[in-house]
Order: sequence, then C-alpha cells, then structure tokens
Amino acid sequence: MHHPASAKHEKLATVPYRKIKVNTIALHILHLPRRQQIIICPWGGLIRVWDLETGKQVGEKWEDKHVGEKWEEKDFRVMTMALSPDSKKVASGSFDGAVKLWNVDTGKIIKTWTGHIEKVYFVSWSPDGGRVVSGSEDGTFRVWDVEHGKTILGPINTGENIVRAVCYSPDANMIATSGDRLKIWDANSGESLKSFEVHSNTCLAWTSDGKTLVSGRSKIDTATWTVLDYCDDVHTISVSPNDRILTSTSYWGKKAQLWNLETNQPIGTPLHHPDYVVSATFSADGKFLVTRCGDDYIYTWDIFAIVKGAGLSLDIMVSIDTFHVL
Repeated sequence: MHHPASAKHEKLATVPYRKIKVNTIALHILHLPRRQQIIICPWGGLIRVWDLETGKQVGEKWEDKHVGEKWEEKDFRVMTMALSPDSKKVASGSFDGAVKLWNVDTGKIIKTWTGHIEKVYFVSWSPDGGRVVSGSEDGTFRVWDVEHGKTILGPINTGENIVRAVCYSPDANMIATSGDRLKIWDANSGESLKSFEVHSNTCLAWTSDGKTLVSGRSKIDTATWTVLDYCDDVHTISVSPNDRILTSTSYWGKKAQLWNLETNQPIGTPLHHPDYVVSATFSADGKFLVTRCGDDYIYTWDIFAIVKGAGLSLDIMVSIDTFHVL
C-alpha cells in the first residue's frame, strides 16, 4: 500500500512524496527507466520488482534454481546488483562468489560466472554494456566479458582485505576500487595508477563527464586528483542523472541529505527516517529520490519540491532529462 503525502505537506522538503511497505530490508534498489517500477534486492537475497504507483510486487521473485543443490548447501543469496546501460539486464554478485546476469523482463538467469572465492560486494557495468567489473571479499576485482562470459582481466589483487566498491569511469579507461584505500586502475591492463587515503567506504560514483569521482564522503577532482571532504558521515551515495545533485545517506543518523555537487553545500534539510537508511538512488529521470529504510518501507522524495522548498534556483534541475546512467 502506498501513501502519497497529503496536499498540505507538498511544500515541505522533508516529507516523503510516497512510501511503500515491502516487508523486507532492501539492500539495493534499481529504478527502471521509463517505468514506475523498481528492482529491489532484499536481505533474503531473492530479487523482486515493485510498482511504485500501486505499491505492489510485480510478478514472481527472481529465484536462482539449481538442480541437485540446496540453499543450505551453497549460499546463492544476492548481495549486490547493477542495471545494464540498456536496462535489459541486471548483473548481480552473490554470497557464494558468483556473478550472474538476469533478464529484466523474465527475471531469469542468463549466465553465471564463477571465479571469486568469497562473496561479491559490488558490480559495475562498463558504459557500453560489454563488460562487468566485480569486487570481492577475496580482495580482488575481475572484469568479465558479457558476450563470452570469460574473465578478460584479473583477478587483480588490490592489496585490500575486501573490495567494497568498484566503478568504471565514463570513458571506460579506468576502474576505481574502494576498501581501506581508494585506488584507480587501468581498465585494460590492470595497472595501478593512483592510490588515496580516504575514509573507508562502500560506495563510488563517477560524474558522466569524468571530471569528478565521489568516494564516500570525499570528492576527487580527476584533473588534479585532489581530494575534498564535503561532509563527515556517509554510508552510501548517489549522483543525479544530470550530475548536479549528490545524495548521501547516514546509516546510524537515520537520514539522507542532498548536496549541490558544484558548491558542496547541502540542499534543504536532512530527509529524516524512522530507522537506519541503507542507501538512496535517483529515479532514471532524476526527478525523484528513492531511499530504503530499516523499517521495511521504501520512501520516494520529490526532488523538485526539495529544491524549491530550500529556496534555491530550479536551474539545478536543468537538463534533468539528458543523462548518462553509470
């Protein structure tokens, strides 16, 4: 059941536009372009699709069925996922170390890739959709060829105990990895290019022009590789499709915050939640923010209302329909 905000609260930036009860803690959320639907990865590991308008699940759970194998014998649960650039496939990383491709329309597995010996924490698509990079608790990252299903780079030992996040640069020439340090790698050779002391984090995002890399609470200017901390409490991040707005979440602070990516200043007041905030993601058109909370609800926030309520120019919403999805 969805709960649109009442008319009298429309001008309040901190009131959610809608909330949906999903009866599970959603670890990850993907917003499907041109649809009012989201894909969620709950703690139980079975991917499912929800309709934001009706607040109901669409179709059956995406289940990984293995003949002759039981769930208790091998942990097939999904830990992370990423939507392909054409929005037709989802890449997922599992507790058992496998990377899998799913068909969005059917919810069925297309391919399963094995190689990591520990759980896969993060996956990221190359901009052309031809490769997937995965980061694992085994301290390595691998690059997979989507068509042939082979490891074409790696395993690359990062020198970290755990690779918590990975991300392709928009030109596909670099891969960023995050653990105790932020590291930049040549995406073709696997050569280490840069290494930074940054706050340990589980999230990375590159702006579509490649000029800024956000790693947790730090912003990196990729022209000079200088690091700037824009805040001090970040669990996850998301960059708006037009590269103008950044969202950070605070797990224990039970809130999300919008930031002007150019000025590093907060936009409006924090978006408070009744329980810990797992993460946030922008809708494909950039007009809404979807957050997931420990109270088993998914919240939708109206970005236009937040910007307007903060008394800021709506110029920050310019080009919201022209975007590049990382």
